[in-house]
Amino acid sequence: MDDSWCRVDADGVVRLTVHVQPAASRTGIAGRHGDALKIRLSAPAVDGKANACLVEYVADLLEVSRASVELANGASSRRKLLKVSGVKASALDALRQAVQAV
Repeated sequence: MDDSWCRVDADGVVRLTVHVQPAASRTGIAGRHGDALKIRLSAPAVDGKANACLVEYVADLLEVSRASVELANGASSRRKLLKVSGVKASALDALRQAVQAV
């Protein structure tokens, strides 16, 4: 399985490369988009609503607080880089399995 969309730094910070589809009918994992994880967001790409929805969704997926999820790059783009701290190995494994199942 190619996990190029997910990297873990030496300090334990998880870096996720995502491709978002805002204004979808529901929020959820949509599989892969090249070397990125594709996530559908129910929020529109207006006034940062999609970014807030993405941060909340990823925080829930990885069982961390929203403050632990940082939008490091791509605030106004569909392609984004997220830095997530405090992720347990079990939560990261569950995410990888969910992506593989799509």
